[in-house]
Order: sequence, then structure tokens, then C-alpha cells
Amino acid sequence: MNQLAPIAPGREAASRGACAHCGAPLPEGAGRFCCTGCEGAHALVSGLGLDAFYRRQDTASGTLRPPEAMPETDFAVLASEGKGGTRTLELMVSGLSCGACIWLVEQALAAEPDVLRARASLSARRLSVTWRGAASRANDLVALLARLGFRAAPWSPACLRATEDAEGRALVRALGIAAFGMMNVMLVSVAVWAGGDMGEQTRHLMHWLAALIGLPVVLVAGMPFYRSAWNGLRAGRPNMDLAVSLGIIASTLMSLSETLRNGPYTWFDGATALLALLLAGRVLDRAARRRARQAVAELLALQDGTVQRLEPDGSTTHCPAASLRAGDRVLVASGERLRLDGVLEAEEALLDTAATTGESLPRRFRRGEALAAGMVNLGDAVALRVTAAAADGSLAAMARLLERAEQARGRFVSIADKAARFYVPVAHAVALATFLGWWLWMDVSWREALVPAVAALIITCPCGLAIAVPAVQVAASGALFRRGVLVASSTGLERLASAGAVVFDKTGTLTEGRPVLLEAPGRPASALREAASLARASRHPLSRALVAACPEAPAAPEGVREIPGQGLALTTPAGEIRLGSAPFIGLAQEDEGLTLWLARPGLSPVPFRFADRLRPDAAPSVAALAALGLEAELLSGDAAPAVEAAAHAAGIGPWQARATPQDKAERIAALSVAGRRPLMVGDGLNDAAALALAHVSATPQGATDLAQTAADFVLRAEGLAALPYAIRVARRAQRLARENIAFSLIYNIVAVPCAVLGYATPLIAALVMASSSIIVILNALRAGKVKP
Repeated sequence: MNQLAPIAPGREAASRGACAHCGAPLPEGAGRFCCTGCEGAHALVSGLGLDAFYRRQDTASGTLRPPEAMPETDFAVLASEGKGGTRTLELMVSGLSCGACIWLVEQALAAEPDVLRARASLSARRLSVTWRGAASRANDLVALLARLGFRAAPWSPACLRATEDAEGRALVRALGIAAFGMMNVMLVSVAVWAGGDMGEQTRHLMHWLAALIGLPVVLVAGMPFYRSAWNGLRAGRPNMDLAVSLGIIASTLMSLSETLRNGPYTWFDGATALLALLLAGRVLDRAARRRARQAVAELLALQDGTVQRLEPDGSTTHCPAASLRAGDRVLVASGERLRLDGVLEAEEALLDTAATTGESLPRRFRRGEALAAGMVNLGDAVALRVTAAAADGSLAAMARLLERAEQARGRFVSIADKAARFYVPVAHAVALATFLGWWLWMDVSWREALVPAVAALIITCPCGLAIAVPAVQVAASGALFRRGVLVASSTGLERLASAGAVVFDKTGTLTEGRPVLLEAPGRPASALREAASLARASRHPLSRALVAACPEAPAAPEGVREIPGQGLALTTPAGEIRLGSAPFIGLAQEDEGLTLWLARPGLSPVPFRFADRLRPDAAPSVAALAALGLEAELLSGDAAPAVEAAAHAAGIGPWQARATPQDKAERIAALSVAGRRPLMVGDGLNDAAALALAHVSATPQGATDLAQTAADFVLRAEGLAALPYAIRVARRAQRLARENIAFSLIYNIVAVPCAVLGYATPLIAALVMASSSIIVILNALRAGKVKP
């Protein structure tokens, strides 16, 4: 099959007197490029084999002219180190104006042999690049972007907020212009519609007054719709803004024609009213989305600012929080907020954790406990050792989970989007058929036939259908976030609403994950002191609990060895001392779970039994889930006595002890095959497979990174009480989504025939269609009204 030869890059632009690269006007006497920078950028694009960029590009704004000077920022220090010698750099990129720019940036970076991943976001103007090699490559990659015409800066939450604020101000400004124009055009139009004995000259003057006000309003306030419609057409994917734009432009041109011929009526009022109401709907939708993200934006802002770094000589230096790395020490003054995750080095600290966990009461932390960024120091100044850089800390991980949820697409959202895309050609076909029907079959003039055709085009716009489900999900996600539940998957709400069973892990999920030593009458105090001294050499949870039970125990002796998974050993002149499991010290008996044994030469073994306390809200949460129709099970790798006790205390019937990760995954699979649609709640590495296999999954605060990545929901607040609330919100959200879809369909079934039969003017069509979108948004906001 013969194909047409492709047009040379930039040939069309050059023929129009525009730069072949950036599209800016060519200076007098210039060749194909406006500057040497654009010539070099064009050569780079062609050399990379990315000529398709010029067929995708929107060069109207001329934003691609390369900067004359390179930025002085050293991007190498901003690159975070990953596993396997990889580096990642997060950038804010200006000049990303369309999908072609995104394509060019990603393809140009992917062509570099050491680049593993390059992903750009058009809405956030954010670029993430991962490569394998030295950190200094960051400056080379930024230089490559500059040669292509894109200016890069270090990404920060402030950049994202600035972008959102600018876009929001533009929408509000357009709404103000449209509302002002609509009200003034209405004043003029009412006189025409009501003035039955008005003279022709007076009516002609009123038409021109309406045109004088309406034309600039339609041109300026409609730009958000025109730009979106044009970008959709260029990408070969007509969107719903195309129907809106055609309706507005057709109404305006038809009204201008009637003005020139002094016809009986014009419809500038309909065009401006349509713009005002649609922009009001978009502002409401944006406000709902902004409320949903506001809590996350505030959390990210907690890391902005400087910290006091403790130098080896004891002095302090003020430096940006983003410049610190794991291992650095910082001083947190009284009343200061923690900017980074760390481990407490002071004896104790009183911290307000409301910003990160939602707890209303301050918590007291002891030496060695982990502290999360965002907490506020309510006591004396304390020192802590940083455990993660800002880009790798808990707040950054939370932001990445949110991005994963926002970028994903839910099943019902996809259905609504597909229906909206299907509606665009249908709306055009209905409008064309209406015009032909009135003109050819009803034997009216083509001008009169345009009135019902334009009304049909406006009234069939699928705005309400397109936002029916996303608006509900945004409102529900925002309500859950304010209650301490982070939605990490856009399909999670749908699946959570249909869950039929819940499976809990025990340690760290149903329990606090902080074992405490039980009292044992007759146990020698010397044995506890000696065991605690050995335990100081280990970071195992049971060892830490043993040290906490006897804080006066001396430091661990030299020569203590830790055998992973078994225990501690110390060789002495009298023989070997061991602290660990029963098999490790040589006892031929089954391990009792949360128990350590101390074996000393010539003495009987001494047991130290621990208990992992049940979360205070575990039993009420299980009861609340049962009231919602979810039967609970308990799967744990602990010994049978501990698992049975936890199940009994929480009110759970079925339980299984000594469950391996494979056992948990198999049980989840069995429940899925049985049609139970299980909700898995776990926090550890051994729960990751079950979390991924479950119908829907959740993980509590403090879970491992792998568990959080596999889960659909992250419970930021301490405890499980938010889980039943999340299920109620999810079920309400699904009900409201179905209501919105049903309303949108019924609206079209009723409204379209009215427009086709001529019972609706363009003004009435605009009022009805825009009002339907606002009703859908207001109904969606009810998703966040579920009471705890």
C-alpha cells in the first residue's frame, strides 16, 4: 500500500513566516529559524529521530524558544539515590503546553542510554527522571531539556500550588467576565423579548448593544473551552468541549447574522448564559477537587522551610530541610514542627501528632522511637537523627500514593468517559438532523432551522454525564482523607463498597505491634537484668520490650552475637549464654510465640513472656464491620495461643495461626473464588501478596512501604475505627454515582426531544444544560456528608 511522503519537519511553519521550531514570527531577513538556539534545538530533535513532534505541536504560543543562558542551579545535589545505583530527579518544567511537548520530553530523555524512566505530567508540569549512574548526569539531562526549549527548576509543593492557583484564577476571571456579560446582555434582551410594539430602529439598536457586549465576552470567557476543543481535535479525540464550543460559536454567529439583518430576535443572551453557567460548574468542580487535595498540600507544605542541623562540634547551622540526608542530626526547638522523619535522641519528647495521624491528644515519645515529619514539639528542645531525606520520607511517600490514585482511572469513570466521547458525535448528528428536518421537511428558512438545531447542539452536551462519577469520587476521597484514610487507588472506592468479608493480620494491625513483658511471680530479678543487658545489642521488637522493662540494665557486653531469626549468644569463661527461642537454647518443645528464653551455664532456663496489646478500637471496629455485613477472619504467623487470645478479645470467630505468606494468599484466593470479595487488612512484608490478591485492601499507619504500595487504602490515623466509616462512604459514593448517571440519561431523554421539536430556544437550552451539570456536582458533594 502506497503511503504519502511525510512533510519535512518545520516546512509548514516556515512557509507561514514562523520559526520552524518554536513557531514564533521570523525576524526580517531570517531563514527558517528565529534564533540559533531554535536551529540547534531543531537539529537535536531531528537527530534523535523525533520529527513526529512537529506534526503534533501547537506552536501558536512560541513557548519553545530555548533559554539564552543555562540556569546556575546544581541539579546533581537534588538527585535522590535509589536501589541498584539508580538516581531520580523531580523537576518543574515550564513550556509544557500540549501533549506533543510531553511526548517530546519523554522520548528525548528515553533516548539517553542510561535513562530508565521519564514521566511528565501536563497538568502539574512535573517531570520525574530516573537513570543509572552518577548524580552529575542530572545537569546533563536538564541541559538537554533546555536545548529543546524547556526551562527546568527543582520541583516543590509550592510550585504545584502556584500552578493550581494560576489556573484557578484564570477560571474565576473567565467566570466573572461571563457573568458580567450575561447580566448586561439579559437587560438588553429582556427589552427586545418583552417589547412587542418596539420600533425596528430601536430593536436594531438593542441588537447592536447586545452584540457589543456579547461578542467580547464570548471571545474571552470561552477560551478555556475553545482551547480544550482545539487540542482534542488536533489529537484526534473530540471531547465534550467541542460540542460546547460549537454551540456557543453557532449561537453567536447566528445572532450576529440576525443583528446585521435586524431580525426579530438574537441569542447573545443564550451564548453568554451558557458560558457563565458552565464556568460556574467548572469552578465548583475545581473547588471540590481542591478541597480533596488541600489536606495533602498542607502536609507537603510541612516540609518547606529550614531546620537547625547539629554539627559535630555541637553548633547549629540553619539550612533547607531538602538538603539534609539520612544520618544527619537536627535540633527541634520548643514549638517547632518536625520537617523530616527521624529517631528521637533525647530521653523523651511531647509531640502533637494531629497533622499526621489526626490524634487530638499529644503523645509522649521515648528515646529511640521513630518520629514522623509534621509533628510539633510541645516540650523542651530535642535532638533527633534523620532517617530519610525529604524526598524519601513519610510525607513524600504519602504524596506519591495520592498521585498514584489521581493518575489511575476507575472502571466507572472509564465508562462515563467513553459515554461522553460517544455522545459528542451523536450530539452533532442530532443537531444536523434537526437542522435538515426543519429546513427540508418543515419548509422553513435555513435561518429559522438553525434555532432548534443550535438548541439541540447545546442541550445534548454530555457535561453532566462526563463529571457524574469523577465528582463523586473526588468528594468521597476528600471526606476520607479528612478522617485519616488515604485513597491510594481510584478503583478502591468501587471495590470497597462491594466487599463481603474482612481478613485481618494480627501483629501491627489488630494489635499495637509493641509487645510488653508480662509479670512472672518468682522470676529472679538478676535474670531480667542479665537478659535486658544482652537485649540491648538487638533491635528486635521483643528485645526492645525487654530493655523497656528493665531500663537500668547495663550496656550489652562486648562479643554479643545475633543469629537472625533465633536469638543472641555471648561466650563467657563459664560457657555460652543464650537469649532467644526455645529451639535456639536447646529446649525440645514447641515455641510459644511471644516468648524469649534465657539459658545460662549451670542454671535452669528462664522464660520471658510478652503480650502484644490489642488496639483499643479493634473490638468495636470488628463489631461495626459485622453490622455492615462483613464477617471477620484472623490470619497470623504467630503461635496459636497468642492468635486465639487476640481473636477472642476482638470478637473474631475464624482464625489461623502459623500462617505463612503463601497461606494468607491462598486463603484470600479461596475467598475470592467463593464470591466473598475479601477486604484484606495487613501491615507487613508477609502481607503484601495477600494485599495485592484481595478484592480490596487496606493497611494501617506504620506499615511497610511494600504493604502500602500493594494496598488500596492507607489508614493514617492510629487504630481501625476509620475502616467502617470508609465502607459507609464508599457505599454512599457508589449510590450517588449511579444517581448521577441515571439523572444525566433521563435529562437527555426528556430534554433532547424538546429541543428537536422547537420547544427550547438556545437560551433555554443553555440554562437547562448548565443547570444539569451543577445539579450533578451538588449531588456528588453529598458523598462527603456521611457522619462518623
